[in-house]
Amino acid sequence: MIFPIGDDQVKRGYRPYFSYGFIIINVLVFLFQLSLPIDAASGFVFTFGAIPSELVQGEDWYTIITSMFLHGGWMHLIGNMLFLWVFADNIEATIGNFYFLLFYLLGGIGATLTHTYMSPYSEVPCVGASGAISAILGAYLIMFPASRIKVLFFLFTFRVPAFLFLGIWIFQQYTNGMASIQSDYIDTTSIAWWAHLGGVAFGLVAGIYFRRFIPNDEEDFPDQNPNEVVVDGDFV
Repeated sequence: MIFPIGDDQVKRGYRPYFSYGFIIINVLVFLFQLSLPIDAASGFVFTFGAIPSELVQGEDWYTIITSMFLHGGWMHLIGNMLFLWVFADNIEATIGNFYFLLFYLLGGIGATLTHTYMSPYSEVPCVGASGAISAILGAYLIMFPASRIKVLFFLFTFRVPAFLFLGIWIFQQYTNGMASIQSDYIDTTSIAWWAHLGGVAFGLVAGIYFRRFIPNDEEDFPDQNPNEVVVDGDFV
């Protein structure tokens, strides 16, 4: 498996409070889930997870938000938080805190609604920050296509262009999403592919708008100015 562990960093004046704050909130909610007895933990997920069959009936609409902060296991949490850590800060540092907060929440909502549209009869709770993070990836691809993504492959690290790394990731989501609508397709991963695709689509459109926050006379990653903030997203 190849994991992103860092990227080139923009040097602009907004500190990514929400980018890192969301990581803390997700971890704390997950630890709370783990602290519950098995039956209570299951009930917690069914109460605050987004269940498509209920949403289409106009029930429990609050779960469109709450489901974004629940996770199904350690690997689910770690994978999502890793992507959030690497890709979110550059966007927030560029567009500002309020815009980022609104973008993140709308991306997650759009992702859940897309999943609900594609699986309207599902009674399985949809949980995770993946939809909102997919929106981040879509916007990142438009805003910083030349950024170099630092990836970990077994014990080796190397950098690849963002457009290549994210392009391959989006293609994987698309192929799996299209396969999931085939009648003979059996998905053993329990991944809401269409939530990812809905989030990416929202992020791509938002990224076009957010490009206006990048000065025309400035490269994607300009030389550091002592008065600007450097946002660090590398693990190693």
